[in-house]
Amino acid sequence: MRYDRIYKAKFIERPNRFIAYAELNGKKETVHVKNTGRCAELLRPGADIYIQESDNPSRKTRWDLIAVKKGSRMINMDSQIPNKVVKEWIEQGNLFGNVTLIRPETVYKNSRFDLYVEAEDQNGGIRKIFIEIKGVTLEENGVCRFPDAPSERAVKHLEELSDAKKNGYEAYVFFVIQMKGVRYFTPNTETHPQFAEALQKTAKEGVKVLAYDCDVTSDAIELSDAVDVVLGNPILKESVRPLVEWFRENKRDLPWRKRINAYRVWISEIMLQQTRVEAVKPFYERFMRELPNVAALAVCPEEKLLKLWEGLGYYNRVRNMQKAAQKIMEVYDGVFPADYEALKGLPGIGNYTAGAVASIAFCIPVPAVDGNVLRVMARLREDGEDILKQSVKNRVEAELTEIMPAEDPGAFNQAMMDLGAMVCLPNGAPKCEVCPLFDQCLAGQHQTWTEYPFKKSAKPRRIEDRTVLLFLDGTHTAVRKRPKKGLLAGLYEFPNFDGVLSEQEALEEAEKFGVTPLHIQALPPYKHIFSHVEWHITGYAIKIAGNDVEQEGEEKAGLIFADAKTAAERYAIPSAFAEYAKYTDLERA
Repeated sequence: MRYDRIYKAKFIERPNRFIAYAELNGKKETVHVKNTGRCAELLRPGADIYIQESDNPSRKTRWDLIAVKKGSRMINMDSQIPNKVVKEWIEQGNLFGNVTLIRPETVYKNSRFDLYVEAEDQNGGIRKIFIEIKGVTLEENGVCRFPDAPSERAVKHLEELSDAKKNGYEAYVFFVIQMKGVRYFTPNTETHPQFAEALQKTAKEGVKVLAYDCDVTSDAIELSDAVDVVLGNPILKESVRPLVEWFRENKRDLPWRKRINAYRVWISEIMLQQTRVEAVKPFYERFMRELPNVAALAVCPEEKLLKLWEGLGYYNRVRNMQKAAQKIMEVYDGVFPADYEALKGLPGIGNYTAGAVASIAFCIPVPAVDGNVLRVMARLREDGEDILKQSVKNRVEAELTEIMPAEDPGAFNQAMMDLGAMVCLPNGAPKCEVCPLFDQCLAGQHQTWTEYPFKKSAKPRRIEDRTVLLFLDGTHTAVRKRPKKGLLAGLYEFPNFDGVLSEQEALEEAEKFGVTPLHIQALPPYKHIFSHVEWHITGYAIKIAGNDVEQEGEEKAGLIFADAKTAAERYAIPSAFAEYAKYTDLERA
């Protein structure tokens, strides 16, 4: 779109919404202002403006305000132009492809939308599309906002667009950024929070929200490039650059961050669930030595697999890993799918793990939201919602998806994790003095970090008493395999019973296994905590006669006798029994 009869002038003042005064060739002229917004940050005394001479001799006002210079940036202020440039752009084949009809100012129920478009779809059908266009001139530090004044009409248009979407139309809100070189667009929550809320709601209901900047000169404007749209809190967008820069300087030296591939990232993320980083490192190194790739994991015998996982707990994690590896071999020819949704389709992989693998290994801009990330997000915005709610996690994922950097999403996700682990600590005071996001963080600035994140008190764990028996002949100890289903399924354990047994009751239970107790000694009691159950454990070491022991590896009354070395190498004994494992090689009189 090009203008003719354009002249450069100096802005003087704006006595009302519709007119302004300007100096042109030393003479004061009255100028018609097409943009009725406030534009206070643009129309400042002495600003360079560009005005168009009307070719209508009967007009009261000879001049129209077209553009203004703000610093080095040229901004078009013609409120009538966005509709025209979008229409021209669509007619050129952009956005919809094969357009068969484009009609301005089309009525839908109680609204009149800026454009109605029909276009052929891939199946030869007709797409029916409504577009509402908004011109944007409000800019600060490269951030563009709309509106610059409350607009109930704009809210009404959004509501009607949602209605059109529900009734089978495609619907778009198209923000035309009437300038170039901006960082992103976001609704103006300070000026009109109702519009921001309506825009967020509209987007969730399927209305597409687009923003494009424009190449602007004193006498021309043309639609140019897509601009990031941030419907959530702009704090998050402002956090991306400083966070990634901090990560590149301060990231933790972790074994899975070397020779990055999908398999290595995946194994580390599964191991790190419910387990501290320092505890995971030796397990990770051992696991990768034994099972260096998907193919090796897919065919690993179960007992070896469980033994490699011994000490990490939550054994279903490694069972699901093997199922996922087998599916990768069968469905994807042994190659990890470079697709977020396909990753979520693998056993044991949820949103977080899929996001970590997709972003780190394949540079796919999707978030990876764990406890560290939820804590950082809650403090950053002083968000008091319960982070244990799935709805809160879903919202955080959606908000982060909006601002994920396309060039290095893996660095951003890892930065969020590292920030939570190293700076925004869960217990004790966070290290706000070294936090790269302190300038954006509301909890840090207000010193309210103790209040965030909020978690609703969990239900108390169920308490269960158990008694564990160690059968020892001086060389061997007895283990047995747990059932294939239920808690600690398929793992090995020392014989144990519900409740607290006395020494006499323990000896009576021992005799039922066909062994001859020679001596019994009480072991120190301890507790083991599962997610929803807490075991209070009583233990006894029972010396038995050597001739009671079957040949090593063979069962006797459901028991398998093995020496301490074999037991440690072959049988996966979960951490619930680890406290007593250290007594298995004791000699007893």
